[in-house]
Amino acid sequence: MQTLVFVHAHPDDEASQTGGSIARAAASGYRVVLVVATGGEHGESPEDLAPGESLADRRRRELEASAAVLGVSRVAWLGYHDSGMTGWAQNDDPAAFARADLDEAGGRLAQIVDEEDAQVLVGYDWHGGYGHPDHVQVHRVVHRAASLVARPVRLLEATMNRDRMRALMAAGPPPGMPEGEASDFDPDQQMDDGNPLGMPEAEIHWAVDVTAQIATKRAALACHASQVSDVSMFLAVPMEAFTVMFGAEFFIEPGREPGMEWGWPF
Repeated sequence: MQTLVFVHAHPDDEASQTGGSIARAAASGYRVVLVVATGGEHGESPEDLAPGESLADRRRRELEASAAVLGVSRVAWLGYHDSGMTGWAQNDDPAAFARADLDEAGGRLAQIVDEEDAQVLVGYDWHGGYGHPDHVQVHRVVHRAASLVARPVRLLEATMNRDRMRALMAAGPPPGMPEGEASDFDPDQQMDDGNPLGMPEAEIHWAVDVTAQIATKRAALACHASQVSDVSMFLAVPMEAFTVMFGAEFFIEPGREPGMEWGWPF
């Protein structure tokens, strides 16, 4: 049985970005380990926090619930703080993940990979999909960990297919979505680091069909109820449109020959 280690920056990233692939792998008998770099301390804080309950406490519980829905075998935390978006004062927090020493953070991750004797390690593309400092740091830390593990591990980088998103937008609203919904979204606009969203299809190697897992992916997203703005936006999309928009997940495999293949990279 293969062990796959998925590394994500914040609670809820696992559901929105690779939830379908995680669920498909778990249902197929793989051991899936989810590593979360931060507690998501600078996410949206709900009004119903209990006395003494922090946002990180709430988001940890939400993550555990999401992991259970997806079939994750183990959740591990790297123990860093959310760095906030580019330019925020929180970027300078000594405990922020974006400021973490690569050898230290990579060593923490490598220890988990070694403990699990994992065959595959999944991180993000070079700019973390949309430039969030913690997502960019996931890319760096995953590559550093891969150089520190006791046994060679196969690397994959989760990304978003910019060309497919552009084509979907040009085709008009997906089935079930009212005219005008999401029409302002532009994958070519500047994201948090000034780059457009995701990667062009020419630089992507794997497209994974997760339509059979789409209900599970949606249910995992629903576990992150504290993040009202983001999660409610996703869940407001009718199921048919949600499937069109999120029924495929994309990965880069460093060192692989160019060309995107629809298949199962694990």
